[in-house]
Amino acid sequence: MAHFVVRTMKKEDYDAVFALWSTINGFAIRSIDDSREGVSHFLDRNPTTSVVCEKDGRIIGAILCGHDGRRGCMYHVCVSKDYRRHGVGKAMVVFCMEALKAEHINKVSLIAFTKNDIGNAFWNSIGWTKREDLNYYDFTLNDENIIAFIEED
Repeated sequence: MAHFVVRTMKKEDYDAVFALWSTINGFAIRSIDDSREGVSHFLDRNPTTSVVCEKDGRIIGAILCGHDGRRGCMYHVCVSKDYRRHGVGKAMVVFCMEALKAEHINKVSLIAFTKNDIGNAFWNSIGWTKREDLNYYDFTLNDENIIAFIEED
Protein backbone atom coordinates (compact mmCIF):
# COMPACT_ATOMS: atom_id res chain seq x y z
CA MET A 1 0.00 0.00 0.00
CA ALA A 2 1.15 3.51 -0.76
CA HIS A 3 2.25 5.79 2.06
CA PHE A 4 -0.33 7.40 4.32
CA VAL A 5 -0.02 10.19 6.90
CA VAL A 6 -1.51 10.16 10.41
CA ARG A 7 -1.94 13.59 11.99
CA THR A 8 -3.94 15.51 14.57
CA MET A 9 -7.49 16.28 13.48
CA LYS A 10 -8.28 19.97 12.85
CA LYS A 11 -11.63 21.74 12.72
CA GLU A 12 -11.04 22.31 9.00
CA ASP A 13 -11.19 18.52 8.49
CA TYR A 14 -14.86 18.38 9.48
CA ASP A 15 -16.42 18.16 5.99
CA ALA A 16 -14.08 15.36 4.89
CA VAL A 17 -14.48 13.48 8.19
CA PHE A 18 -18.27 13.80 8.06
CA ALA A 19 -18.22 12.54 4.46
CA LEU A 20 -16.17 9.52 5.60
CA TRP A 21 -18.58 8.84 8.50
CA SER A 22 -21.44 8.89 6.00
CA THR A 23 -19.90 5.97 4.06
CA ILE A 24 -19.57 3.63 7.06
CA ASN A 25 -22.29 0.97 7.37
CA GLY A 26 -23.91 0.77 10.80
CA PHE A 27 -22.38 4.06 11.87
CA ALA A 28 -24.55 6.24 14.12
CA ILE A 29 -24.22 9.97 13.48
CA ARG A 30 -25.83 12.16 16.14
CA SER A 31 -27.35 15.46 15.05
CA ILE A 32 -25.92 17.54 17.92
CA ASP A 33 -22.67 15.86 18.97
CA ASP A 34 -21.56 15.12 15.41
CA SER A 35 -22.56 18.48 13.96
CA ARG A 36 -19.84 20.93 12.92
CA GLU A 37 -20.45 22.82 16.19
CA GLY A 38 -20.40 19.65 18.29
CA VAL A 39 -17.14 18.39 16.80
CA SER A 40 -15.62 21.86 17.06
CA HIS A 41 -16.47 21.95 20.77
CA PHE A 42 -14.96 18.46 21.23
CA LEU A 43 -11.74 19.50 19.46
CA ASP A 44 -11.52 22.69 21.55
CA ARG A 45 -11.62 20.54 24.69
CA ASN A 46 -9.30 17.87 23.23
CA PRO A 47 -6.97 19.68 20.81
CA THR A 48 -4.19 17.07 20.57
CA THR A 49 -5.81 13.65 20.84
CA SER A 50 -8.13 13.24 17.82
CA VAL A 51 -6.65 12.00 14.58
CA VAL A 52 -7.14 11.65 10.84
CA CYS A 53 -5.29 9.55 8.31
CA GLU A 54 -4.63 10.95 4.85
CA LYS A 55 -3.57 9.36 1.61
CA ASP A 56 -2.88 11.58 -1.37
CA GLY A 57 -4.56 14.49 0.45
CA ARG A 58 -7.79 12.55 1.07
CA ILE A 59 -8.96 11.61 4.56
CA ILE A 60 -9.28 7.80 4.71
CA GLY A 61 -9.58 7.35 8.48
CA ALA A 62 -10.54 9.26 11.60
CA ILE A 63 -10.90 8.92 15.36
CA LEU A 64 -12.43 11.39 17.78
CA CYS A 65 -10.42 10.89 20.96
CA GLY A 66 -10.55 12.80 24.21
CA HIS A 67 -10.34 12.49 27.96
CA ASP A 68 -11.85 13.81 31.16
CA GLY A 69 -8.54 14.06 33.03
CA ARG A 70 -8.76 10.47 34.24
CA ARG A 71 -9.75 8.19 31.35
CA GLY A 72 -9.51 8.55 27.62
CA CYS A 73 -12.21 7.50 25.19
CA MET A 74 -12.21 6.91 21.44
CA TYR A 75 -15.30 7.65 19.41
CA HIS A 76 -16.16 7.15 15.75
CA VAL A 77 -13.14 5.04 14.88
CA CYS A 78 -13.41 4.48 11.15
CA VAL A 79 -11.37 3.61 8.10
CA SER A 80 -12.55 3.88 4.51
CA LYS A 81 -13.55 0.45 3.21
CA ASP A 82 -10.85 0.48 0.52
CA TYR A 83 -8.06 0.96 3.10
CA ARG A 84 -9.01 -1.52 5.80
CA ARG A 85 -6.47 -4.18 6.79
CA HIS A 86 -3.56 -1.98 5.68
CA GLY A 87 -2.45 -0.70 9.11
CA VAL A 88 -4.45 2.54 9.00
CA GLY A 89 -6.65 1.78 12.02
CA LYS A 90 -3.76 0.52 14.11
CA ALA A 91 -1.61 3.55 13.23
CA MET A 92 -4.41 5.92 14.25
CA VAL A 93 -5.05 4.06 17.52
CA VAL A 94 -1.34 4.21 18.40
CA PHE A 95 -1.33 7.95 17.64
CA CYS A 96 -4.29 8.48 20.00
CA MET A 97 -2.77 6.32 22.74
CA GLU A 98 0.52 8.23 22.57
CA ALA A 99 -1.34 11.57 22.65
CA LEU A 100 -3.30 10.43 25.73
CA LYS A 101 -0.14 9.21 27.46
CA ALA A 102 1.47 12.62 26.81
CA GLU A 103 -1.45 14.11 28.78
CA HIS A 104 -0.88 11.63 31.65
CA ILE A 105 -3.92 9.49 30.85
CA ASN A 106 -3.31 5.85 31.76
CA LYS A 107 -6.48 4.10 30.58
CA VAL A 108 -8.57 4.38 27.45
CA SER A 109 -11.92 2.90 26.49
CA LEU A 110 -14.19 2.85 23.50
CA ILE A 111 -17.65 1.75 22.52
CA ALA A 112 -18.25 -0.64 19.63
CA PHE A 113 -21.75 -1.64 18.63
CA THR A 114 -22.35 -5.36 19.24
CA LYS A 115 -23.38 -5.84 15.60
CA ASN A 116 -20.19 -4.20 14.31
CA ASP A 117 -18.40 -7.45 13.47
CA ILE A 118 -15.55 -5.75 11.58
CA GLY A 119 -14.86 -3.29 14.39
CA ASN A 120 -15.10 -5.89 17.15
CA ALA A 121 -12.76 -8.23 15.28
CA PHE A 122 -10.28 -5.35 14.89
CA TRP A 123 -10.27 -4.49 18.62
CA ASN A 124 -9.88 -8.13 19.59
CA SER A 125 -7.02 -8.60 17.12
CA ILE A 126 -4.97 -5.72 18.57
CA GLY A 127 -5.29 -6.83 22.20
CA TRP A 128 -8.13 -4.75 23.60
CA THR A 129 -10.24 -6.38 26.32
CA LYS A 130 -14.01 -6.59 26.05
CA ARG A 131 -15.50 -5.71 29.43
CA GLU A 132 -18.05 -8.18 30.77
CA ASP A 133 -18.13 -6.77 34.30
CA LEU A 134 -20.09 -3.57 33.75
CA ASN A 135 -23.13 -2.13 32.06
CA TYR A 136 -23.02 0.99 29.93
CA TYR A 137 -25.79 3.52 30.58
CA ASP A 138 -26.70 6.53 28.47
CA PHE A 139 -28.88 9.59 29.09
CA THR A 140 -29.48 12.32 26.54
CA LEU A 141 -29.18 15.77 28.10
CA ASN A 142 -32.00 17.79 26.62
CA ASP A 143 -34.61 19.90 28.43
CA GLU A 144 -37.42 17.38 27.94
CA ASN A 145 -35.44 14.47 29.41
CA ILE A 146 -34.02 16.49 32.29
CA ILE A 147 -37.46 17.83 33.27
CA ALA A 148 -38.93 14.32 33.08
CA PHE A 149 -36.08 13.01 35.26
CA ILE A 150 -36.62 15.73 37.88
CA GLU A 151 -40.38 15.17 37.95
CA GLU A 152 -40.18 11.40 38.47
CA ASP A 153 -41.35 10.22 41.90
